[in-house]
Amino acid sequence: MPDSFAATLIDAALRGMLLALLALLAVMLARDRPTLPAARAAVALMLGLAVQVFASTPLVEATLPRLWQAPLVAISVGNAVLFWIFVQALFDDDFVLRPVHAGAWLAVAALAAFNCAWMSGRGSVFAAVTTGLQRGVPLLFAVLATVAAVAHWRTDLVEGRRRLRVFIVVTGVAYTLAMLVVRLAVPQGRLTGMTATADVAMLLFIVAASTAAMLQLAGSELFPSALRAAAPPPVPAVDVAAPVASTAPDPAEDALAESLLRMMGDERAYRAEDLTVASLAARLGAPEYRLRRLINQRLGHRNFNAFVNGFRLDDARTALADPAQRALPVLTIALEAGFQSIGPFNRAFKAATGLTPTEYRREKLADS
Repeated sequence: MPDSFAATLIDAALRGMLLALLALLAVMLARDRPTLPAARAAVALMLGLAVQVFASTPLVEATLPRLWQAPLVAISVGNAVLFWIFVQALFDDDFVLRPVHAGAWLAVAALAAFNCAWMSGRGSVFAAVTTGLQRGVPLLFAVLATVAAVAHWRTDLVEGRRRLRVFIVVTGVAYTLAMLVVRLAVPQGRLTGMTATADVAMLLFIVAASTAAMLQLAGSELFPSALRAAAPPPVPAVDVAAPVASTAPDPAEDALAESLLRMMGDERAYRAEDLTVASLAARLGAPEYRLRRLINQRLGHRNFNAFVNGFRLDDARTALADPAQRALPVLTIALEAGFQSIGPFNRAFKAATGLTPTEYRREKLADS
């Protein structure tokens, strides 16, 4: 009995600490970054995890009627979708919450609530299918979160965020897989005793470590500024090598900035379809980390593709406004500027100018 009582106290203490930390994070993010998609996704995930911590308490799982547990289980399983959304929002500065995200969460939550309220303990084939679908949800969205993180990892210029990206994805996926295996191994997927305590302990470690890492990053490193969140980022001018803030003179960095400006402006390196940070660094004869740091910290860009597309869009605007190129198709202009297809070009152009390429050309040529 004493050992059981001590275990219960430890479990309660861990849950209390985790709930307090989740509440603190949610309040801070909602207060400081209320309009940013990443902050909103984080707040939703924090609240969802708080519900999960309460719902997974052994006493709740053992005594609360299944019908009453259904909404709690729905939110808990839906956290897999929120994690996927959070990863996208945190690591993609251009992320926009779309109906598909809300639809995915609602579908998963509805499936989990249905299984908890009406399918639990039934031996029918239909119950086996719906339960199997629910158990596959965490794995599916863990894979989607990994894909979302990897998709933008190479173009991310914020070193601290690149490291945080790896930690969150690795630990998040590891936790998801571990809990999936544990719940498959216990009757009706209920956590009891040491498994329940281990669950909350792992979650507390991940949240605490992620919080510590996030606090070490400056606000501008972790999140884009409020201005960037409210409007498209400005297209870089030709003199992008000018420092954005006064720093101590660094001849090596000045030389690299001048070489970068010459290669992007005079040699039009941005027209290469396969241009990457690594290939550009190789052409400049500089270490990749130095080029990343230069573009991020001195030129003020968080994403390499956004940096390069600024030059491409400037090139395209010049061509579209040139009466001598009036007959040149928009697609040709886009491809010559370095875009690989018309779709991304049209979206980037509209985001930067508020006009489609055709509208922009018509307006500029009318003025001329």
